[in-house]
Amino acid sequence: MNKKVGLATIIAMVICGCFLFGCAEKAISQNVDNPNEEKQAAENVQKNGEIIFRSSLIDEKIEKRIKGVSWKEGAPVDLEDLRYLEITYEGFDNQAHIGEMVVNKYVADEVLKIFKELYEAKYQIEKMNLIDDYGAKDSLSMADNNSSSFCYRVVEGTSKLSKHAYGIAIDINPLNNPYVKDEIVEPVEAMDYVDRSILRQGMIMKDDPCYEAFSSRGWTWGGDWNSLKDYQHFQKDIEVDEL
Repeated sequence: MNKKVGLATIIAMVICGCFLFGCAEKAISQNVDNPNEEKQAAENVQKNGEIIFRSSLIDEKIEKRIKGVSWKEGAPVDLEDLRYLEITYEGFDNQAHIGEMVVNKYVADEVLKIFKELYEAKYQIEKMNLIDDYGAKDSLSMADNNSSSFCYRVVEGTSKLSKHAYGIAIDINPLNNPYVKDEIVEPVEAMDYVDRSILRQGMIMKDDPCYEAFSSRGWTWGGDWNSLKDYQHFQKDIEVDEL
């Protein structure tokens, strides 16, 4: 009796084992497939997440960062007339980075298109932080080769408001593309880049992808000016009373 029961139990165990093995094999197969699918999905999400060209209103978080720094009472543009941009760019390390910039709302979409074009052309930019990270001090931002736009300030050596004060000017790789007037070079750390006959990383040259991306959309390059050269500088030729 015990032998019969034992034999039946063994047979039942074998049958259940086969069934469970089949289920387990199916489960293993599913678990092999799913991680691959999930990994691919994660890679796609990550890839899409890294490539960002986004414009948004100045929210409370950004307002706290810029109010009293790059934006002050008396600025020629209100906070609601500015836009916070998140921009993917290729760095000097050949890697994609997400930068940030504040510009006038009238040029926001166009600026995103410009930087998307530069990213696709693999045009390298070293840094892209808000100038507020430098206390809105242009000299510090330039020395750090930081590309930026909005900052409520005057043109150097004058009382005239800069186009940056309206958010319609952008400086690109300022250490590699200095401001030069007579014996004045800014930033002072950029003396090695005054000679434009030797093309080096980060330099803007006429008809290169950076120049074309801006000039084709009606932006003026400071490198084309006669009385001085501002190689880092692009500005949108909009009448300020239209802003």
